[in-house]
Amino acid sequence: MTLAAALLLCTVAAEPPPVEEILRRVAENQEAAVEGRARVVYRQNVHTRMLRGGGKVAREEKREYVVTPTPEGTNKELVKVEGHYEKRGKLHPYHDPNFRHRDVDLDGAITQSLTNDLINDEKSRDGLSRDMFPLTKAEQEHYVFRYEGVRKTGQIDALRLTFEPKKGDFDGRPWSGEVLVHPEEFQPLLVTTKMGKVIPGWVKVVFGINLKQLGFNVTYRKVADGLWFPATYGTEFGLRLFFGYGRTVTMNMENSDFRIATADSTITYQESEK
Repeated sequence: MTLAAALLLCTVAAEPPPVEEILRRVAENQEAAVEGRARVVYRQNVHTRMLRGGGKVAREEKREYVVTPTPEGTNKELVKVEGHYEKRGKLHPYHDPNFRHRDVDLDGAITQSLTNDLINDEKSRDGLSRDMFPLTKAEQEHYVFRYEGVRKTGQIDALRLTFEPKKGDFDGRPWSGEVLVHPEEFQPLLVTTKMGKVIPGWVKVVFGINLKQLGFNVTYRKVADGLWFPATYGTEFGLRLFFGYGRTVTMNMENSDFRIATADSTITYQESEK
Protein backbone atom coordinates (compact mmCIF):
# COMPACT_ATOMS: atom_id res chain seq x y z
CA MET A 1 0.00 0.00 0.00
CA THR A 2 1.35 3.41 -0.96
CA LEU A 3 1.75 6.21 1.59
CA ALA A 4 -1.00 8.22 -0.13
CA ALA A 5 -3.40 5.29 0.06
CA ALA A 6 -2.58 4.72 3.71
CA LEU A 7 -3.24 8.37 4.51
CA LEU A 8 -6.53 8.23 2.62
CA LEU A 9 -7.56 5.11 4.55
CA CYS A 10 -6.79 6.81 7.87
CA THR A 11 -8.80 9.85 6.83
CA VAL A 12 -11.81 7.72 5.88
CA ALA A 13 -11.53 5.76 9.12
CA ALA A 14 -11.46 8.97 11.12
CA GLU A 15 -14.70 10.25 9.61
CA PRO A 16 -17.43 10.29 12.27
CA PRO A 17 -20.76 8.60 11.57
CA PRO A 18 -23.72 10.77 10.52
CA VAL A 19 -25.33 12.78 13.30
CA GLU A 20 -28.42 10.55 13.12
CA GLU A 21 -26.27 7.50 13.85
CA ILE A 22 -24.50 9.24 16.74
CA LEU A 23 -27.86 10.16 18.26
CA ARG A 24 -29.26 6.65 17.77
CA ARG A 25 -26.34 5.05 19.58
CA VAL A 26 -26.37 7.62 22.38
CA ALA A 27 -30.11 7.02 22.86
CA GLU A 28 -29.57 3.25 23.03
CA ASN A 29 -26.89 3.72 25.67
CA GLN A 30 -29.14 6.04 27.67
CA GLU A 31 -31.91 3.46 27.72
CA ALA A 32 -29.47 0.72 28.71
CA ALA A 33 -28.16 2.94 31.51
CA VAL A 34 -31.55 2.85 33.23
CA GLU A 35 -31.14 -0.88 33.86
CA GLY A 36 -27.45 -0.62 34.75
CA ARG A 37 -27.94 2.22 37.23
CA ALA A 38 -30.49 0.08 39.09
CA ARG A 39 -27.48 -1.72 40.64
CA VAL A 40 -25.52 1.34 41.73
CA VAL A 41 -25.27 2.75 45.25
CA TYR A 42 -23.37 6.01 45.60
CA ARG A 43 -22.68 9.07 47.70
CA GLN A 44 -23.94 12.49 46.68
CA ASN A 45 -22.79 15.90 47.93
CA VAL A 46 -24.81 19.04 47.16
CA HIS A 47 -23.63 22.61 47.76
CA THR A 48 -26.15 25.46 47.37
CA ARG A 49 -25.47 29.17 47.83
CA MET A 50 -27.88 32.12 47.86
CA LEU A 51 -25.94 35.34 47.21
CA ARG A 52 -27.02 38.94 47.60
CA GLY A 53 -25.69 41.74 45.43
CA GLY A 54 -21.91 41.97 45.49
CA GLY A 55 -21.60 38.23 46.16
CA LYS A 56 -22.48 38.46 49.87
CA VAL A 57 -23.72 35.13 51.24
CA ALA A 58 -27.34 35.13 52.43
CA ARG A 59 -27.57 31.37 52.92
CA GLU A 60 -25.21 28.49 52.20
CA GLU A 61 -25.95 24.81 52.62
CA LYS A 62 -24.04 21.56 52.10
CA ARG A 63 -25.88 18.24 52.10
CA GLU A 64 -24.55 14.70 51.95
CA TYR A 65 -26.73 11.78 50.83
CA VAL A 66 -26.40 8.05 50.36
CA VAL A 67 -28.39 7.09 47.27
CA THR A 68 -29.76 3.59 46.72
CA PRO A 69 -31.88 2.19 43.88
CA THR A 70 -35.54 1.29 44.30
CA PRO A 71 -37.72 -0.78 41.93
CA GLU A 72 -38.89 2.42 40.21
CA GLY A 73 -36.17 5.00 40.86
CA THR A 74 -33.90 6.04 43.73
CA ASN A 75 -34.04 6.65 47.46
CA LYS A 76 -31.87 9.35 49.02
CA GLU A 77 -30.91 9.15 52.69
CA LEU A 78 -29.77 12.48 54.08
CA VAL A 79 -26.78 11.82 56.34
CA LYS A 80 -25.39 15.32 56.99
CA VAL A 81 -26.39 18.99 56.67
CA GLU A 82 -24.02 21.89 57.22
CA GLY A 83 -25.66 25.27 56.69
CA HIS A 84 -25.16 28.94 57.45
CA TYR A 85 -27.49 31.92 57.17
CA GLU A 86 -26.66 35.59 57.38
CA LYS A 87 -28.19 37.79 60.06
CA ARG A 88 -27.00 41.26 61.02
CA GLY A 89 -23.74 40.82 59.19
CA LYS A 90 -22.81 37.47 60.73
CA LEU A 91 -23.16 33.88 59.53
CA HIS A 92 -24.99 31.53 61.90
CA PRO A 93 -24.83 27.71 61.60
CA TYR A 94 -27.70 25.22 61.36
CA HIS A 95 -27.97 21.46 60.73
CA ASP A 96 -31.68 20.91 60.00
CA PRO A 97 -32.65 21.04 56.27
CA ASN A 98 -36.08 22.37 57.30
CA PHE A 99 -34.62 25.14 59.46
CA ARG A 100 -36.11 28.61 58.99
CA HIS A 101 -34.72 31.53 60.96
CA ARG A 102 -37.96 33.52 60.63
CA ASP A 103 -41.60 33.00 59.66
CA VAL A 104 -41.06 34.08 56.05
CA ASP A 105 -37.63 32.76 55.09
CA LEU A 106 -37.45 32.82 51.29
CA ASP A 107 -33.78 31.80 51.21
CA GLY A 108 -34.56 28.65 53.19
CA ALA A 109 -37.67 27.81 51.19
CA ILE A 110 -35.95 28.31 47.82
CA THR A 111 -32.87 26.31 48.89
CA GLN A 112 -35.13 23.41 49.87
CA SER A 113 -37.20 23.66 46.70
CA LEU A 114 -34.19 23.80 44.37
CA THR A 115 -32.60 20.76 45.99
CA ASN A 116 -35.79 18.78 45.54
CA ASP A 117 -36.70 20.01 42.06
CA LEU A 118 -33.33 19.99 40.29
CA ILE A 119 -31.52 16.91 41.60
CA ASN A 120 -34.06 14.81 43.48
CA ASP A 121 -36.28 13.18 40.88
CA GLU A 122 -37.30 9.98 42.68
CA LYS A 123 -38.43 8.40 39.39
CA SER A 124 -34.98 8.79 37.89
CA ARG A 125 -32.09 6.35 38.38
CA ASP A 126 -29.65 9.23 38.97
CA GLY A 127 -31.93 11.85 40.53
CA LEU A 128 -31.82 14.11 37.46
CA SER A 129 -34.99 14.61 35.46
CA ARG A 130 -34.88 13.11 31.97
CA ASP A 131 -36.47 16.14 30.32
CA MET A 132 -33.41 18.20 31.30
CA PHE A 133 -31.34 16.22 28.79
CA PRO A 134 -32.11 15.74 25.08
CA LEU A 135 -30.37 12.35 25.00
CA THR A 136 -33.04 9.63 25.09
CA LYS A 137 -34.93 8.76 21.93
CA ALA A 138 -38.13 10.37 23.24
CA GLU A 139 -36.39 13.62 24.19
CA GLN A 140 -34.39 13.84 20.96
CA GLU A 141 -37.67 14.22 19.08
CA HIS A 142 -38.11 17.69 20.59
CA TYR A 143 -34.73 19.09 19.46
CA VAL A 144 -32.70 19.92 16.36
CA PHE A 145 -29.10 18.61 16.47
CA ARG A 146 -26.04 19.61 14.48
CA TYR A 147 -22.59 18.03 14.29
CA GLU A 148 -19.92 20.67 15.01
CA GLY A 149 -16.68 18.70 14.74
CA VAL A 150 -14.54 17.49 17.64
CA ARG A 151 -13.39 19.04 20.91
CA LYS A 152 -10.62 17.83 23.17
CA THR A 153 -11.77 16.80 26.64
CA GLY A 154 -8.98 15.25 28.68
CA GLN A 155 -7.25 12.82 26.32
CA ILE A 156 -10.36 12.25 24.20
CA ASP A 157 -11.31 13.91 20.91
CA ALA A 158 -15.01 14.07 21.70
CA LEU A 159 -17.72 14.45 19.07
CA ARG A 160 -19.42 17.83 19.55
CA LEU A 161 -23.14 18.16 18.92
CA THR A 162 -25.16 21.33 19.43
CA PHE A 163 -28.91 21.34 19.98
CA GLU A 164 -31.87 23.68 20.25
CA PRO A 165 -35.62 23.19 20.71
CA LYS A 166 -37.70 22.69 17.60
CA LYS A 167 -39.75 25.72 16.65
CA GLY A 168 -43.00 25.90 18.60
CA ASP A 169 -41.94 23.04 20.90
CA PHE A 170 -41.66 24.76 24.29
CA ASP A 171 -43.54 22.14 26.35
CA GLY A 172 -41.16 22.45 29.31
CA ARG A 173 -38.08 21.91 27.12
CA PRO A 174 -36.46 25.32 26.70
CA TRP A 175 -32.84 24.17 26.59
CA SER A 176 -30.20 24.77 23.96
CA GLY A 177 -26.54 23.86 24.23
CA GLU A 178 -24.04 21.17 23.35
CA VAL A 179 -23.19 17.55 24.07
CA LEU A 180 -19.68 16.09 23.94
CA VAL A 181 -19.85 12.39 23.04
CA HIS A 182 -17.20 9.69 23.44
CA PRO A 183 -16.20 8.77 19.84
CA GLU A 184 -15.99 5.02 20.49
CA GLU A 185 -18.43 4.29 23.30
CA PHE A 186 -21.04 6.87 22.23
CA GLN A 187 -21.61 7.93 25.82
CA PRO A 188 -22.07 11.58 26.84
CA LEU A 189 -19.02 13.12 28.48
CA LEU A 190 -20.37 16.61 29.05
CA VAL A 191 -23.76 18.30 28.56
CA THR A 192 -23.84 22.10 28.71
CA THR A 193 -27.07 24.06 28.38
CA LYS A 194 -28.61 27.48 28.59
CA MET A 195 -32.23 28.51 28.45
CA GLY A 196 -32.97 28.67 24.75
CA LYS A 197 -36.32 30.40 25.19
CA VAL A 198 -37.19 33.29 27.48
CA ILE A 199 -39.75 32.93 30.22
CA PRO A 200 -43.18 33.90 28.83
CA GLY A 201 -44.27 37.40 29.81
CA TRP A 202 -47.45 36.18 31.50
CA VAL A 203 -45.34 34.06 33.89
CA LYS A 204 -43.41 37.14 34.95
CA VAL A 205 -46.62 39.14 35.43
CA VAL A 206 -48.64 36.49 37.28
CA PHE A 207 -45.88 35.07 39.44
CA GLY A 208 -43.52 38.03 39.56
CA ILE A 209 -40.57 35.83 38.67
CA ASN A 210 -37.60 36.62 36.48
CA LEU A 211 -34.72 34.22 35.84
CA LYS A 212 -31.47 35.28 34.21
CA GLN A 213 -28.86 33.04 32.58
CA LEU A 214 -30.47 29.80 33.71
CA GLY A 215 -28.52 26.77 32.50
CA PHE A 216 -26.53 23.83 33.75
CA ASN A 217 -23.68 21.49 32.95
CA VAL A 218 -23.32 17.79 33.71
CA THR A 219 -20.21 15.64 33.41
CA TYR A 220 -20.28 11.86 33.16
CA ARG A 221 -17.78 9.22 34.22
CA LYS A 222 -17.41 5.52 33.51
CA VAL A 223 -18.35 3.38 36.51
CA ALA A 224 -18.13 -0.05 34.85
CA ASP A 225 -18.00 -1.52 31.34
CA GLY A 226 -20.93 -0.08 29.44
CA LEU A 227 -22.12 1.92 32.46
CA TRP A 228 -21.62 5.66 32.71
CA PHE A 229 -23.04 7.84 35.43
CA PRO A 230 -23.54 11.58 36.02
CA ALA A 231 -20.55 12.65 38.12
CA THR A 232 -21.04 16.40 38.57
CA TYR A 233 -23.85 18.88 38.05
CA GLY A 234 -23.61 22.66 38.24
CA THR A 235 -25.91 25.62 37.67
CA GLU A 236 -25.87 29.36 38.34
CA PHE A 237 -28.61 31.89 37.69
CA GLY A 238 -30.14 35.15 38.87
CA LEU A 239 -33.54 35.11 40.55
CA ARG A 240 -35.73 38.19 40.94
CA LEU A 241 -39.19 38.42 42.51
CA PHE A 242 -41.68 41.22 42.05
CA PHE A 243 -41.33 42.69 45.57
CA GLY A 244 -37.60 43.40 45.33
CA TYR A 245 -36.16 40.07 46.45
CA GLY A 246 -33.09 39.20 44.39
CA ARG A 247 -30.46 36.48 44.61
CA THR A 248 -27.74 34.84 42.57
CA VAL A 249 -28.14 31.11 43.05
CA THR A 250 -25.38 28.55 42.59
CA MET A 251 -25.76 24.81 43.00
CA ASN A 252 -23.10 22.13 42.60
CA MET A 253 -23.53 18.39 42.95
CA GLU A 254 -20.91 15.64 42.98
CA ASN A 255 -21.56 11.88 42.89
CA SER A 256 -18.81 9.57 44.11
CA ASP A 257 -18.01 6.30 45.91
CA PHE A 258 -19.95 4.23 43.37
CA ARG A 259 -20.75 0.73 44.58
CA ILE A 260 -22.10 -1.89 42.22
CA ALA A 261 -24.28 -4.72 43.54
CA THR A 262 -23.44 -8.10 42.03
CA ALA A 263 -25.85 -10.96 41.39
CA ASP A 264 -25.33 -12.44 44.86
CA SER A 265 -26.15 -9.05 46.47
CA THR A 266 -22.59 -8.26 47.50
CA ILE A 267 -21.15 -4.82 46.84
CA THR A 268 -17.96 -4.06 44.96
CA TYR A 269 -16.36 -0.63 45.28
CA GLN A 270 -15.33 1.60 42.41
CA GLU A 271 -12.50 3.95 43.37
CA SER A 272 -13.39 7.62 43.06
CA GLU A 273 -11.28 9.64 40.64
CA LYS A 274 -9.10 12.24 42.31
